[in-house]
Amino acid sequence: MTVVGSTVADVVASTGGWLYDRRAAGWQVNVLVADRAGERALRILGADILDLDAELAAIADDPDRAATLAVAADVYAADRRIRKLVSAPHRAEVALWGDAAGVPENVGPVSHRLSTAARAFKAQALVAADLSADAVTATEALYRHGVTMLTPVAARS
Repeated sequence: MTVVGSTVADVVASTGGWLYDRRAAGWQVNVLVADRAGERALRILGADILDLDAELAAIADDPDRAATLAVAADVYAADRRIRKLVSAPHRAEVALWGDAAGVPENVGPVSHRLSTAARAFKAQALVAADLSADAVTATEALYRHGVTMLTPVAARS
């Protein structure tokens, strides 16, 4: 799973519990961010942190490396390379988060119910990112793009 965000803090606050649950289920979770400040927060969730520009070039050459892709809406809106990856027809799963105005038109809202462990790890990751742990809720809001496998995963508790 490849996650593309603008900052570590946004990735943790918006999708930290979902990322933890995926990692706990055995997924490889790679987070690509331009600003890696506070990357310890992502390590708490079990994610590997990679440089956005370097990895994006590699993924563009081999899109199967990111068959499952999660993208922040602000990054989607700002980066033509990301929009191209999201619109690739072979993509097995695409999720977006953030301001609905910044996501493609053909998306549907979905929520992921966080496991108890995900809530605990997300709280610790938020603290590591200098954010309030009070922001941890039972669910995280995402958008699915096109035909995805996100719905069954989001239904797990």
